[in-house]
Amino acid sequence: QVRLVESGGGLVQAGGVLRLSCAASGNIFRVNGMGWYRQAPGKQRELVATITRGAVTNYADSVKGRFTISRDNVKNTVYLQMNSLKPEDTAVYYCAAEVVSGTAGDYWGQGTQVTVSS
Repeated sequence: QVRLVESGGGLVQAGGVLRLSCAASGNIFRVNGMGWYRQAPGKQRELVATITRGAVTNYADSVKGRFTISRDNVKNTVYLQMNSLKPEDTAVYYCAAEVVSGTAGDYWGQGTQVTVSS
């Protein structure tokens, strides 16, 4: 069984910073792509950033220049450094990963709330 566990969400004022972490654990042979998604109330889940095992990154236009995704392949952990936060960044943030564990599959974390006050 594979689990993704996020941490680091919370309440912050506009202009503030937060760092999210997501660790994959369980019967893991290899973790391929990892990413962060978010879902605001009344909106669809959207991509925030992704990172390949080789550290190639991709960002949503709305977070470019403010958020940085990184990973530690030894710890099977992905991070999201969020700077210059805006109220519109308020959402539940989910991590996702493609995990090879016998067969390859996509896994999601339970989500962590990020709230940015104006």
